[in-house]
Parts: sequence; C-alpha cells; structure tokens
Amino acid sequence: MSTAPEPAVEPPVPKPEPPKISFPRTPIPPNPLGEGKFIRTAGCLIIGNEILNGKTHDKNSNTFAKFCFDLGIEVKRIEVVPDEEEDIVEAARRMVSLYDFVITSGGIGPTHDDITYQSLAKAFQQDLVHDQECIRRMTEFSKGRYDVSKQTEEQKTARLRMALFPSGGEVLFCNEDLWVPVLRLEGKLCIFPGIPRLFNEMLMGLTPYLPLPPSSERPFRHLIHTNRPESSIAPFLTELANRTKAEGIRVGSYPDFRVGVTVSLIGKDQARLRELQEEVVKELDGTVVAEGKVGEEQKKV
Repeated sequence: MSTAPEPAVEPPVPKPEPPKISFPRTPIPPNPLGEGKFIRTAGCLIIGNEILNGKTHDKNSNTFAKFCFDLGIEVKRIEVVPDEEEDIVEAARRMVSLYDFVITSGGIGPTHDDITYQSLAKAFQQDLVHDQECIRRMTEFSKGRYDVSKQTEEQKTARLRMALFPSGGEVLFCNEDLWVPVLRLEGKLCIFPGIPRLFNEMLMGLTPYLPLPPSSERPFRHLIHTNRPESSIAPFLTELANRTKAEGIRVGSYPDFRVGVTVSLIGKDQARLRELQEEVVKELDGTVVAEGKVGEEQKKV
C-alpha cells in the first residue's frame, strides 16, 4: 500500500524588524552649579509605595551609589518615600538645599499614582506644561503600535502626562534611542524612571551633562584582607579610625563570615594611605588585595 507524501511545511515568514529610531541628543548646557564648580555630594530619593510594601526590590539606589562612588562623589543620603505629594515635596526641597546632585527614581508614568512631576512642580513653585519636543519623540517612537493608535481620548491624555513637566526644568534628551528625557530642576535635581533598565541607560547617558569631580579630586582606596574575625580586629580599627579622622581618612571593615574581613582605607593622600596600609597589614597579619584611585583600583592578588 502506497503512502502519500506529507505536504511540505512552509517556514514561517519572519516579521520585518521595526525601523530603528534615533533622536539627537540635547547639546550640553553650561555648568548648572556655576563656572569652576563640580559635584561633591549627592542624595537619592526613591519614590513608590511598591518599594515600601516590598512588592518591588529597589536596585536603582544601589546603582546610583556605585556610580557616584566610582566618580568620587559622596552619597550622603538615600531615602524611600511613598506616593504622597507632601513627602516628595519635603524630601526634594531638603535634599536640594543640602547636596550638589540629587536624583529621584519612580513615579513618572501615566497612572494615577505617578505624581513625581506634579509634586516637584509644587516643591519648586512651578507650573506644569507639556513639552512639545518630548511629545514629538514619544509619537515618533510609538508609530505603528496598535495599542497606541486605538487609544481613546482619555487614554491619550494619560499617556501625555508623561510629557507634563515642571516649567522651569532643563529637558535633557541624553540617549539617542529613547524618547524619555531627564528633567533637571534647580540645576541639581534629576528625575529618572523607576524601571532599572531605563534608569541605568539614562544615568549613563546623563554623565556628560554633569559637572563631575576632576580626577585629581577622586580619592584613593586601599583594601586589605585578614583572616581574623571582626571582633578581634575591632579595637585596632576603632583606634585607627579615631586617630586618622582629622586627616580625612575613612576606615571601614566588611566581614565575610567564611573567610575573614576586608579592611578599607579611603583618602586623598596616597602616600599616607600606603603608610597606614603597611600598619594594617602588620597588625592584622593581612594581605593587600587592591589599591588605587576609586573606580580604578588595581587588584594585587
């Protein structure tokens, strides 16, 4: 009995890739802190009930802290506040008055609890206005999307809330492949989304727009590892920290319960750090594991 050949299966036709959209970056404006000044201190304000109730794990403050540390900027405070206008207003005003560089993360979407822009407009006594360039880029980016093209007027209004900014801010388009800008208020406060991927990309894109510390201002960090438990080295480290505090040297210890403790020495005088490093190695029977400019440490083992 003959068997009819099975019909050939045609491979699926791949969908065409959407055209890649690229936007020009905003030209770099003058130093917002004033000629010759640079960022020394920073604060981070994370906004959202979902962080406080544990639904979402905050990664952005950690990314920001590492970013600042590697550039020689001292993060003085990280705070999390709920989606409440009065909390955002108070924290933003206080941080801007104290620090050179402040960021917010979260609360800039289209939903009812995304109140960051309106809260910051109130904090700095500004009106809310639609940014037409942002709307143009948003529209270009959304072309061809069925869910956007079929939106009701109410849904369109909600989407345009993402381009409703405090009137006195600098609108910085820092990334060629994103329509979302970083808004900078008071020359110091930069507003970021809460989505970690976007936060990371936009923070890196913002870097050329920041008056960063020159390399000469970045401190050195020396790391020494010892197998002794932290309780055994605590008296020596306490005495060392008290003795060197007036020199601007910071002493830290970071235990790993399986393999001992790493001692950190941070300061601007590398020759002095090397003297203290030798003292720590001798006193704690330690080993130097890294040293160099912050963010450029060279591993020794």
